[in-house]
Amino acid sequence: MTRPFEGVKILDFTQVLAGPYASYQLALLGADVIKVERREGEDMRRTPLSREWADRGLAPAFQAVNGNKRSLTLDLQKPEAIAIVKKLAASVDVVMENFRPGVMDKLGIGYEALSAINPKLIYCAVSGFGQTGPDRLRPGYDGKMQALSGIMAITGHPETGPTRAGFAVCDVLSGATAAFGLSSALYQRDRTGKGQLIDVSMLEATMAFLSGQIADWSVAGHRQTLSGNQAVSRRTTANLFKCGDGHILLAVNNEKQYRALMSALGREDTLSDPRFADWFSRNENEPALRAIIEAALAARPAREWETILEDAGAPCASIWKVEEVIDHPQIKARGAIQQLDTQYGRLRFAGSGFKLAHGGGRLDRMAPELGADTDAVLGELGFDAAEIAALRAREIV
Repeated sequence: MTRPFEGVKILDFTQVLAGPYASYQLALLGADVIKVERREGEDMRRTPLSREWADRGLAPAFQAVNGNKRSLTLDLQKPEAIAIVKKLAASVDVVMENFRPGVMDKLGIGYEALSAINPKLIYCAVSGFGQTGPDRLRPGYDGKMQALSGIMAITGHPETGPTRAGFAVCDVLSGATAAFGLSSALYQRDRTGKGQLIDVSMLEATMAFLSGQIADWSVAGHRQTLSGNQAVSRRTTANLFKCGDGHILLAVNNEKQYRALMSALGREDTLSDPRFADWFSRNENEPALRAIIEAALAARPAREWETILEDAGAPCASIWKVEEVIDHPQIKARGAIQQLDTQYGRLRFAGSGFKLAHGGGRLDRMAPELGADTDAVLGELGFDAAEIAALRAREIV
């Protein structure tokens, strides 16, 4: 079955995470992504998590978002490399980059230059603050965006202060936003025949996902503060609780679920206790209600409670580690983790995050070794073996 973006060719200059995550989503769905790297490769190939994989130039963080892509090396400081980029731009559908604003223009391969060559070209620029505005030239990093966007101001406990999320949430949100922008532009081009510039700001992409908090403030004047693991519903029983072997996250948010929870805990008596008559009184008497719930939860480990409470109709989850959840029965049943048999053994990676009835995402090959496809890509442009060898000898590729 044909995948949605088969036939779409992307020239991808992005590095690190946000941009590569975006192009990876389209690569899973069939796009031909040509990853352009400097001759020594991008730094993410050598992140210092595993010396073995870094020495191969295939660090896990790099592999996570570069599967299904082809690798082309170019020294963009040399005119011959710029000429190759322009030749490629004439035949691709999309160019992506995440340099600081103006860098590609100085090289002569910015949007204006490339769209003059290919008017149907879609050019996606991902940066910390966008292509315009007073902060446009400031660098964008995930931690910086978490602090600046408001995320850290609402994440963490009052006792310990603002807390950064445990993964690069702003990078990933920005990548997802860029992928959606690209999908939108490709769809629009089918109707208009015109390419366009997509300007993705990490800060704005992150704030778009804080729509609820922005509305709370602008509409009702409510300022969310640090509230630990308390759900945005502000229900007392939608929080993290201690249990027999650690913690369990309760997501009990309505009256039916509350009654199911207290019954499953063997505390039906609390259902007639005036201190807990409604959500307002439960919030007012939160310490007392928490003590009752945690005393009951102490009798069993989290995984047992997870089954008991879920079966009773009280939503909850024990705390799963990444290495555990990739083998979760639900994840296995859905084929959510992509498996590849490689020269290094069987490797597993995250997929698209959604299913299509026809032509869904699929990981066909692992991230490429540096420059693995340089000869093939140049050959498609009409370069013969001798010409490619000459380019390599002059360190252009």
